[in-house]
Formats: sequence, structure tokens, C-alpha cells
Amino acid sequence: MIRLDSGVVGIDHGEVVMFSDFEDGGQMWRGDGPRQSRETVRFASAFRSVPHVQVSISMWDISNKTNIRADVQAETISTTGFEIVFRTWSDTQVARIRVAWTAIGELPNADDWDLS
Repeated sequence: MIRLDSGVVGIDHGEVVMFSDFEDGGQMWRGDGPRQSRETVRFASAFRSVPHVQVSISMWDISNKTNIRADVQAETISTTGFEIVFRTWSDTQVARIRVAWTAIGELPNADDWDLS
């Protein structure tokens, strides 16, 4: 559980199109085996401490000829941003993916003291 000690809580959110591989026969559409795509997200402003980040697939275009295998995670989360990581494996064919994200955390407060 994250405890928010600040009276100032921020929520940032957005969506990212991770790739659109069907147009050019990219690796996610034509490849097989383990594959991944990464996108860096920068927050509109820095959080006071590392926020909680939630990611979810908001649009997918996946072939119905193979099993659907997908994993999406937020990694390398910091006060200024994070990476969205989409993974698939085996013979799954992914044409395109859009990922929605939300970050919730403490914002800097004008009453904070910086003793450094």
C-alpha cells in the first residue's frame, strides 16, 4: 500500500500507440517467439515521490489465426516518468496495440522544506 503524506495528490493519464506493425510487416505481426516493445512516458510534471502507475490495453488488433498472448506492464517508474512494456510470445500475431495509463501520487507542496 502507498501512503500519501502530502495534502496535494496528482493524477496524470494518457494513451500511447505502442506500434502498428501490420502496415509494414513488422516484428510483432510477422515474427514469432518472445518479442517486446517499449515506450517511454514522461509525466506532465514531476511527482514528489514515485507514484502508483496502472497500465491497460485500450485497443488491440490481433490475428484470430493464433492464440492471443499479451503482457503489458509499467517498468522503471520514477518521479518523472516510466516505461510501458508490451510483450508477446510464440506464434501470436499482433497488428497494433494502444495502452492507457494512469499515475497517482504525491505532488510537491509549497510548504515542503528542502534541507539539501
